[in-house]
Amino acid sequence: MDGIIIRRARESDLSQLIAMFASDDVGGHGDTTDADAYDDYLRAFNMIDASQNEQLFVAERDGDVVGTFQILFNRTLTGRGSLSMIIEAVQTRPDMRGQGIGAQMIGYAIEEAKRRDCRLVQLTSNAARTDAHRFYERLGFAKSHAGFKMKFK
Repeated sequence: MDGIIIRRARESDLSQLIAMFASDDVGGHGDTTDADAYDDYLRAFNMIDASQNEQLFVAERDGDVVGTFQILFNRTLTGRGSLSMIIEAVQTRPDMRGQGIGAQMIGYAIEEAKRRDCRLVQLTSNAARTDAHRFYERLGFAKSHAGFKMKFK
């Protein structure tokens, strides 16, 4: 898709990112555009931005944030100490879906994983997001594990 720029997120993107997350009716993450919550997002953004193992990206078109994703690098002893990439929080703004933005974001992440010599790229997707599952499979991802969560808040 022409006109899409993928870049590291900036603090000035926060309001658009928060609105995108808050509009997600499937995720159930409790995101909100309530001004009282802004400092929570800002604190998290600053921690992510300062981390050497996490990076937050946006897809921008004509100055507007139209998508986002986060990547995390994880080194484990399994796989002979190899490095893996985890892709998290993939979102495309609802009015921009179906235009190839998600594929560009995932492609960007995959290229970064290759550049960093990762042994694999993995992600999880809410079980209710069947369209997203087809999307990831079209991009070459395979369902391989069952996921489990334990929520505290």
